[in-house]
Amino acid sequence: MTDAQETASAPAAQAPVQNSAPAPVPLLEPREGIPPVTASAEGLAQVTAAFAAGSGPVAVDAERASGYRYGQRAYLVQLRRDGAGTALIDPVACPDLSGLDAALADTEWVLHAATQDLPCLREIGMRPARLFDTELAGRLAGFARVGLGAMVENVLGYALEKGHSAVDWSTRPLPEPWLRYAALDVELLVDLRDALEAELARQGKLEWAREEFAAIASAPAPPPRKDPWRRTSGMHKVRRRRQMAVVRELWQARDAVARKRDVSPGKVLTDAAIVEAALAMPTSARALAALPGFGQRMGRRQLDQWQAAVERARTLPEEELPQQSQATTGPPPPRAWADKDPVAAARLTAARAAVTQHAEELNLPQENLLTPDTVRRLCWEPPAEITRESVSGALRALGAREWQITQTAELLCAALTSAEK
Repeated sequence: MTDAQETASAPAAQAPVQNSAPAPVPLLEPREGIPPVTASAEGLAQVTAAFAAGSGPVAVDAERASGYRYGQRAYLVQLRRDGAGTALIDPVACPDLSGLDAALADTEWVLHAATQDLPCLREIGMRPARLFDTELAGRLAGFARVGLGAMVENVLGYALEKGHSAVDWSTRPLPEPWLRYAALDVELLVDLRDALEAELARQGKLEWAREEFAAIASAPAPPPRKDPWRRTSGMHKVRRRRQMAVVRELWQARDAVARKRDVSPGKVLTDAAIVEAALAMPTSARALAALPGFGQRMGRRQLDQWQAAVERARTLPEEELPQQSQATTGPPPPRAWADKDPVAAARLTAARAAVTQHAEELNLPQENLLTPDTVRRLCWEPPAEITRESVSGALRALGAREWQITQTAELLCAALTSAEK
């Protein structure tokens, strides 16, 4: 049992117990050394058999090449389990890990920030039925810093080296220091899970965490984002619909090139350059070349390609231009509530204050007690008759978990009622 686990069994208190050692112990090497990278069907079969024979939860992590490659695919998968040790798997050489997934079907997976890794794990056939998210557990337990390094240091008293978190994991072969870093990321994940479980139990929040983990594990993959070009950085500067069409055409042209070349879109053309072209509406490749982001290193062929996108936007019929904003099914932005519906604005003010105060009392982030979107939707369209039961039903319909409903339904009922007076 670690120091953190021992202190986690102390009498109940709201603040999380943190390791008070003056200096964390550097974690420099995996216990069994750096394992070889599994990159063959035979090697994968051996790993699968070893992990099927292991015991207890399995620590899982994945490394992507964000900022280097197109998309968010996994370029390394790390696992660790008692009785099996640590495995490093190359999902480029072994793109189908469904056999390993089947071998772990009844096993709890331990991940840190699970929602970041689950999409790329799904792509290679790995879908946990049960999980424990150490980042989310840290939030619910009231830790101020919930990054993996901070959690391992504060809870277990070890220091992880984080120097390779943003490297190009599509590099082959992967350098040994990177592999050491990757192996160490799962080295103490189960230990951290055990300590946080005890801490959550001490605070009376363990069942809350289990509901959250179950919701993550059962959540379907999100649908493709509508009009992703609208998320171009600096888009707020683009006001006219035809300028918005330039952003859309350039974004789509860039995306096609990036997908074909398997590189990050930002390495093909920056968001800033797209916005500059939209604002300037250049009439020639020469004029385009004078804009920031389309400088001397860009060849004539590339300039012609981007200018063609600008011309497509310039000649679009008016009815095909994008609208100023996307149609939304939810409530309007809160800043508009005072004009559109002053009573709803009063409800929102009261509800936000009540949720914030209770979150502080529970020592957890407000958004984990109840998402801001849920609060907004409830306040914009509250039940016709405001009772604890009707508010509970509305929250349930909006996707709130039962523990969240138990903690917030009554205070929201009071807040909504007071705002109506």
